[in-house]
Amino acid sequence: MNAKNYQLLPSCGKEAEGLDIILACDGASSVGQVGHEVAVFLTKKREQARMCCITAVGANSKVHIGIAQKARKLIVINGCALKCAGKIVRDKGIEPDYEMTISEEGVDKIPTLDFDDEAVEKIALKIANEVLSQK
Repeated sequence: MNAKNYQLLPSCGKEAEGLDIILACDGASSVGQVGHEVAVFLTKKREQARMCCITAVGANSKVHIGIAQKARKLIVINGCALKCAGKIVRDKGIEPDYEMTISEEGVDKIPTLDFDDEAVEKIALKIANEVLSQK
């Protein structure tokens, strides 16, 4: 596939103030993979939503920390009870506008990279209804 067929995303570094930035768990379990897929889904389906790299925030990338700070809304998706994504953000002195934990939403944490598409849809719709529909 050549690049002209890709869906190009808004530059979160340049446009963060106008975007709902999503930082999601991408851990090596079912709930981590659901978190990643929810972020991808919302980024593709919602014009003003954009996933960004939680790992870069954790690695002290000034650009990515700035994106999280400047976001119109900062949405953090944790996979499990460890709540790593939320801890990473708070360790940088940033408070999310919205935070959720997938394992607290009736999705079991299983040691697999496979995930249920229905779980992705359920979590994505919950986030869309609770935070993305608000201005």
